[in-house]
Amino acid sequence: MSTDMTRWTVSVSRETDITVRSFLAQRGMKKGDLSRFIEEAVRWRVFDRTMAEARSGFADMEPDALEDLIDEAITATRATDRTS
Repeated sequence: MSTDMTRWTVSVSRETDITVRSFLAQRGMKKGDLSRFIEEAVRWRVFDRTMAEARSGFADMEPDALEDLIDEAITATRATDRTS
């Protein structure tokens, strides 16, 4: 986690608050760990949404064509890594 922090003010339901704090307490985490937990959860959610959007962009593509595109990207990346 970065030392350059931004403070957020968020509101969650009482049920969510109790659930998250209980989850953290069961794992021996302290009150300060809530910020780290939220940051990790947000990062995973952004990653998940980004991946879902990327997948939907290829949903109408034939599997063989998609496989060819992936192979081409891997080959290009490996070639770039060798020249760097």
